[in-house]
Amino acid sequence: MATYDDVARLVAALPEVDEGTRYRGLRTWSVRGKVFAWERPFSGADLRRFGDATPPAGPILALAVADLGEKEAVLAAHPEAFFTIAHLDGYAAVLVRLEAVADDELAEALEDAWLAKAPRALAERHLAGPG
Repeated sequence: MATYDDVARLVAALPEVDEGTRYRGLRTWSVRGKVFAWERPFSGADLRRFGDATPPAGPILALAVADLGEKEAVLAAHPEAFFTIAHLDGYAAVLVRLEAVADDELAEALEDAWLAKAPRALAERHLAGPG
């Protein structure tokens, strides 16, 4: 099971990541001021929208994705760990059940979220690797 500390460790390997907090002290991770990952507990309104269905348990992480097409692809490829809620309809982000995501899936999703928000030149340098 992954934790928010695992998230922090994984994103620390990416260039120019800043960790901060926002609303109610929830952790966020950003690149040059653009948030790409954040803690996302369910609000009361979220819980009401689940109705009689049981909401996913455990810590939830929100991740930016490049666009709505990528969102649908991620949700289809990893339905056991990645999901969305009505609050995120039309928004380029997915939610991740940290209890259900594999380490390699989480690392890849975090890098993809970083790439979705990083400035183009920084992303290109990162993808080119050292050298």
